[in-house]
Amino acid sequence: MALDPADFTKCCKNSGVLMVVKCQKENSALKECLTAYYNDPAFYEECKMEYLKEREEFRKTGIPTKKRLQRVPTSM
Repeated sequence: MALDPADFTKCCKNSGVLMVVKCQKENSALKECLTAYYNDPAFYEECKMEYLKEREEFRKTGIPTKKRLQRVPTSM
């Protein structure tokens, strides 16, 4: 039975420290989902192209993507 990966998050939030024991089924479902993505060549290429684009921008500007996306406050 395939579970929604969000079920793992919900289980962990509700279980606290006991999540290791209580959320095994949800963890297995999450691992299955992630493994499917990791083994998908199209997804790999998409991630690679996004990384290369961000790296190219960083090399041009010297500013990491996170900082470039933040709004710059303007003074009046």
